[in-house]
Amino acid sequence: MKRTFITIVASCAALLPSFAQDAQQAAAEAAKTITTAPVAEPMVEKPKYWTNSLKTQINIGQTSLTNWAAGGDNTVSMQGFVDANANYKKNELFWNNRLQLDYGFLYASSKPIFQKNADRIYLESKFGYKTEKMKNLYFSANYDFKSQFANGYEYKTPGVENIEDLPRKEQIRYWREARELKSGFLAPAYTNLALGIDYTPTKWLTVNFAPVTGGFVIVRDEALRQSYSMALKKEYEGIPEAERPTDGSQLRNYRFELGAQLKLDVKVNVNDNFSYSSQVVLFSNYLDHPENLRVNWDNRFDWKLAKYFSFTLTTNLIYDDKVMIKSDKDIDKFPDGRQRVQFKETLAFGFTYTIASKKN
Repeated sequence: MKRTFITIVASCAALLPSFAQDAQQAAAEAAKTITTAPVAEPMVEKPKYWTNSLKTQINIGQTSLTNWAAGGDNTVSMQGFVDANANYKKNELFWNNRLQLDYGFLYASSKPIFQKNADRIYLESKFGYKTEKMKNLYFSANYDFKSQFANGYEYKTPGVENIEDLPRKEQIRYWREARELKSGFLAPAYTNLALGIDYTPTKWLTVNFAPVTGGFVIVRDEALRQSYSMALKKEYEGIPEAERPTDGSQLRNYRFELGAQLKLDVKVNVNDNFSYSSQVVLFSNYLDHPENLRVNWDNRFDWKLAKYFSFTLTTNLIYDDKVMIKSDKDIDKFPDGRQRVQFKETLAFGFTYTIASKKN
């Protein structure tokens, strides 16, 4: 037994140098493999030049009166709003795109028809290239388009006695016959291309001055062309007014304008729940009374109450000396209407949802 144990020990001792040599060789090969293996480079995230956002909002309002001594109407209103942005920025270049869609209607118990109370299409696209010497100054080209989706009317009370006692279909017919068309799709529409400079002194303010701004005012509907001071067609020039048509077919459906434009954009986020945006656009037409400025001033206040609910206050002010607005107060003095300041204010509560891409 002792001899067998000694034999086993002697055999193991004889094999040790061989095992040691093999282990040393394997370790050397492993080390060589490790040193010659390619080094894994760290993952570098590619820069994102595009930032996108989509804001949707649905506002609903309702008023119900029962035995209300002061009187009034039962009303239901609904309004939808979409604000989409797609912006590109790389080194000295930027390209900003924005589309705003706004549409709403109102139903009042005193009028058996739906009335449009909001309707707007606004597309803006701006391309700019940064100058080398001046900070925050860009050469820019700015395109914008404004119009509305559907016809807009002024609803005048039909001259029918006891109209509320008539069948509903008859009431609707009389109300539709009494309404007066005020706007429609491409009636009017404003489209401009402005070449100039963009200056951003702060993050919340952008000033754009375009001394070369050309575009068209389009009025597709013949019945509205006189209200927007469209010019006579060539074939009717020189013909006495009494011999010309009066339905608008004698007027052109577009007007070319060339002038200068000043645009100010303000965007302020007071905190995570309150934001304010404003845009002022002043335009002077070189071709026709450049001293008369066309003014568009839009304001929007958003107050976030909860994750998906907010209050929104919007105001819109317009002055255009080419737009003639009629009023029953001075219809005898100004039968074709006259220039007036247009103002609209909307306060709404509704559901809001925003999708935005993450920034680097």
